[in-house]
Amino acid sequence: MAIFRCGACNILREVSNNYIGQAVKCPQCQQASPIHNTVDFVSKVLERYVLLNKELGELRKQAGADTNIVQLPAGDSSFSDVDIYNADIMKVSQQHEKIIQWFKKQNIHAEVDHRSIDTSGFFDEIACQIGNNYDTLKPVLDQIRYQQRRNGTYVNLHLSKNSQKEIREITQFCHDLYKYSFVAKYFYQKQEKVVRLTLQQAQAITSFFAGEWLEWYVFIRLLELIQEKQLNASCLRSVKIVFPNEDQHELDVFLLINDSIPVCIECKTGEFRQQIDKYSTLRKRLNLEGSQFVICVIGLEEEQARGLSSMYDMVFTNESNFMEHIEQLLP
Repeated sequence: MAIFRCGACNILREVSNNYIGQAVKCPQCQQASPIHNTVDFVSKVLERYVLLNKELGELRKQAGADTNIVQLPAGDSSFSDVDIYNADIMKVSQQHEKIIQWFKKQNIHAEVDHRSIDTSGFFDEIACQIGNNYDTLKPVLDQIRYQQRRNGTYVNLHLSKNSQKEIREITQFCHDLYKYSFVAKYFYQKQEKVVRLTLQQAQAITSFFAGEWLEWYVFIRLLELIQEKQLNASCLRSVKIVFPNEDQHELDVFLLINDSIPVCIECKTGEFRQQIDKYSTLRKRLNLEGSQFVICVIGLEEEQARGLSSMYDMVFTNESNFMEHIEQLLP
């Protein structure tokens, strides 16, 4: 594998050898940086380390300090130091245990699939692109979902009526879909302004476009909040719970603040009204206050969200404003 290191924000991750020498955008800050050969990159880092270690030893001699060779720092598994965009959160942090224990105190058994919180793949990157540019990328998602439902194998996107800015964003997004293998083929006919995509048939990709992308988006935004504000908080997605009577549910995203403030976030990319009663019952069974049960509906108008929140003892939000409500819950 090759290595990508952003020169602006220092994010570090492994990528395919096929991109060595190319400059790609950082998934975190969008700054372009080159892809390095892993051996060459590590060799330069070690050379620099040896040089600095030697200089430090000389300085210690001059100061009369202990001249023992400095050891590389041991891996810190604390959540504040985790690269949230490229990590198996369950393996590098014990934060999930706090949520499991919270459910245990409620006499509820909770299980976590580590794959649902493993950001070393590219689900989180593509989800962030969609969530941050949903209005522009919505036609692309609609076409992909439509073809997937009818077992179609390709999508043609006609962009002649789009602005130049929209065309750049859509073609870049489609190119990234191909680069990260979310589609099998990508081709842009520049003269005709037509994007042609050949779809992947893998279940993980189909489920992602069918709605899981919103769960990934909410999950990664919460991780960003935890890390940015250095919160004492835990966050998981796709948490399976079993009540004492053996009723089972799967919670889209669950946040625990200060080990005492639970927040359940259900993510909906399609029809949600018929499930309001189910969510209302679930909130009561989890012993959550209305402000602690959030339904994030993609594209929901803010006025409608406020109306629904006043009608039901739950909070309705959309992909743009759900973080505002979460921040209001912080101590």
